[in-house]
Amino acid sequence: MRRRRMGALHVGEPRVSFQPQVGSKNCGGHGAVVEEIHGLIRVHKDGHVERLPAVPDVPCEWGSTAAGSGVIARDVAVDRATGVWARLYAPAAVSAGKVPVVVYFHGGGFCVGSAAWSCYHEFLAQLPLRAGCAVMSVDYRLAPEHRLPAAFDDGVAAVRWLRQQAGYSRNNSTSASDEVSWWRSRCRFDRVFLMGDSAGASIAFHVAARLGQGQLGALAPLSVKGAILIQPFFGGEARTASEKTTPQPPRSALSLATSDSYWRMALPAGAGGGRDHPWCNPLSRGAPRLEALALPPLLVCVAEADILRDRNLELCRALRKGGKSVEQATYGGVGHAFQVLHNYHLSQPRTQEMLAHIRAFVSARSTS
Repeated sequence: MRRRRMGALHVGEPRVSFQPQVGSKNCGGHGAVVEEIHGLIRVHKDGHVERLPAVPDVPCEWGSTAAGSGVIARDVAVDRATGVWARLYAPAAVSAGKVPVVVYFHGGGFCVGSAAWSCYHEFLAQLPLRAGCAVMSVDYRLAPEHRLPAAFDDGVAAVRWLRQQAGYSRNNSTSASDEVSWWRSRCRFDRVFLMGDSAGASIAFHVAARLGQGQLGALAPLSVKGAILIQPFFGGEARTASEKTTPQPPRSALSLATSDSYWRMALPAGAGGGRDHPWCNPLSRGAPRLEALALPPLLVCVAEADILRDRNLELCRALRKGGKSVEQATYGGVGHAFQVLHNYHLSQPRTQEMLAHIRAFVSARSTS
C-alpha cells in the first residue's frame, strides 16, 4: 500500500512563502525551484517534487482509535493499480447497529495531505461516535505528478469500491473473516454521504456531479443521500471581496498566494481559462450549468475568516438558484481548516458545532 511519509512539524508554524526561486542552486541536479509553498511542497524545474515535513503520519490504531476508545480504524487498499487506499472507521460496539457511511476526501490543495495525517485521523475518528456514522477516508493521488482530474477519478474509484462492498454485504458472498467484513457489518450502504474539506470538498462536489451524470451506471445497492462540503476549495480569475480584503494571520492554512500556487500545480498543464477552468470554478462560463447537474442535497460549511468565504457563499446562492437543496452553516471567528489544524482560539468549540451540524444533516437525510 502506497504511503506518503511525512515527518513532524508544528502545524501552526508559518508555512507560506511563495516566491519561485528561479536561478537558485540546483538541488540534487533537479534544477531551480519553480514553485514552492514553504514547509509543504517544492517543485523543481525538471518536474521533481519534494513534499516536506508538515504533519506526522500516524497508524490506524493511534490516539482516538487506540484500544478501548470506542472506535475501530483499519487501512485497506482500494485500487492497487493507482496506489489509492483508504482508512476505514466505525463504532467498536456492534450494539450500535448499522450506521450511515461517509466517504471522506482530505484537503491540501490537491497537492499535499494524506488520510494518515494525524490531524485528519483525529478529526475523522470523532465522526463514528459524534455523528453516528462509519467513515471511508480516501488517500488519493496528488498533483503535480497526477494533475486533475486524477483526484476526481480516484474519488469515483472509491465509490466503485464501496459499491462492491455493498454488493458483498447484500449477497453475503465473501468470507466472514475477510479484511473488510468487520466494517461492512456496521454499514448502511443505502445511506452514503460524500464529504471533504477544502480540496477534498471540491473532490466530493465533482464526484457527486459525475455520479449524477451516470459515470458509474446504477449505484444500487448504494444510495448517495447527500454531500457535505467543508470550506470547498474553488477559485476564479476575478477576485472576491474576501480574497482581496480578509487578513490572514501567520497561522493561516490558506493565503491567496498559496491558493494560486495550488491551482497552478493541480490544473492540467497548459489548460485554457486559468482559474476559470470548470474544475476550479464551477460557476464559470465553461462549467456545466448547475441546473443540469443531478446533485444530492448539500451541506456547505463556511468559515467566517476564510479567504474562500465569499466564494463559498456565492456557490450556495448559485446552487439554490439552480434548484438544489442546500443547507449552509457559517462558523464565526475561525478560518480555513480550523477543524483539523486548531489554529484559532475558537477552533475547538466551532469544531463541536460543525460535528453537531454534520450529525443533524446525516440523520435528517438518512430518514428521508
